[in-house]
Amino acid sequence: MSDTAITGNVTGGGQYDAVIVGGSLAGSAAATLLGRAGARVALVEQRPEASAFKRVCSHYIQSSAVASLERLGLLEPMMQAGAVRSRGRIRTPWGWVEPSAKSRVPSGVNLRREILDPLIRETAAQTPGVDLITGHTVHELMRDGDAVCGALACNRDGQELRLRAKLVIGSDGRDSRVAKLTGVRTKTFAHGRFAYGGYFEGPPPAGAPDASLWFMDPDMAAAFPTDAGLTFYACMPTKERLSAFRGNPAKAMVEFVSRVPDAPPILASRLVGQIQGKLDMTNVAHAPTAPGVALVGDAAVAIDPLWGVGCGWAFQSSEWLADSVAPALLGEEPLRRGLARYSRRHTRALRGHAMMIYDYATGRKFSPVERLLFAGAARDERLAGVMEAFGTRNIGPLRMMAAGLPLAALAAARRAISADGRATPGLTSVSAADGGGASEGAR
Repeated sequence: MSDTAITGNVTGGGQYDAVIVGGSLAGSAAATLLGRAGARVALVEQRPEASAFKRVCSHYIQSSAVASLERLGLLEPMMQAGAVRSRGRIRTPWGWVEPSAKSRVPSGVNLRREILDPLIRETAAQTPGVDLITGHTVHELMRDGDAVCGALACNRDGQELRLRAKLVIGSDGRDSRVAKLTGVRTKTFAHGRFAYGGYFEGPPPAGAPDASLWFMDPDMAAAFPTDAGLTFYACMPTKERLSAFRGNPAKAMVEFVSRVPDAPPILASRLVGQIQGKLDMTNVAHAPTAPGVALVGDAAVAIDPLWGVGCGWAFQSSEWLADSVAPALLGEEPLRRGLARYSRRHTRALRGHAMMIYDYATGRKFSPVERLLFAGAARDERLAGVMEAFGTRNIGPLRMMAAGLPLAALAAARRAISADGRATPGLTSVSAADGGGASEGAR
């Protein structure tokens, strides 16, 4: 089998509207949408295998990205491949926060990456105007003055492709080479936890097909039911516990998950494949644009996997980019205008979420406000709906606080009155805003 493959007419170079570096979720989604808009796209993937997939990933797609999957035409093929629709339930020190029965937030999607990645890459390859180039690594960017105008890609035999383009899109992950070559502004935020996880075959956890998460303040564990009857179990303890995992990570992970409150049936399950581990999960944020360059997915924001936002943001950021720059790539406006539009959209949608995630990623315990919200959500269905809408990234932090804090304060007051034996008959919660609204983007 050849180490390289090219679907299209590229033989020694080419002129494109966009060159996309990285053929995983974000890159394939961007290629598909730009190709459908009428742009000519080169999608460059360094791995030669058609079946290549990202291995260290929990695979969960938050419900905020379901509309993107539907637009791409992926949701139905994913379901046919065995995907599981699920919501999230959270075990806190104050009890379970269950999904609200009145919520209009759509369910998220679970499908292993070894199925999803080839599926979306094939979707991109079959899109008119998209050339999929596998087995090639981009090692240099071409420039016209201050602006990037293409990329140089080599295969393992040293054969080089010169790919000229109006726009180079970096979708090459946490350690984005495109970001490094461009020299965009970079910020890092320390991470105080580590992660191990793996797929298990056995009895489904309680609440399946919904995902279950244990927030044990500050440690965390999770169970994600997925395709083929498997469950992805994971734990994210603080680094003070790392020494207990060094000798036998798989055994330590199973023991950790088996000891959480209301533990899932991991001891009655069998590990399928190998345990995945990640000890350094430093959060990395790059400026999403530069002259002639845009970054999507983890290449723009590589963030704490505890919250399961990475896959969803890969799809959403690619959609925002395609909508923002397609007019420019088709000659209808200057590219700088489209890139500025994307930068604003990306920042507006994700900055608030990201800053809160960076703060909790340090490994700290819940703040007083977080304790108030989670404790209240375990006792009040409407507050649980607000927290679900926020946790699935369908509403932003400001709306969550405006809707959630009054409900949390009222739940705490009811609890205090009840504890004093002076509960007021008929006292009910009054919401400041409807926290169960349908997905409207992470605003």
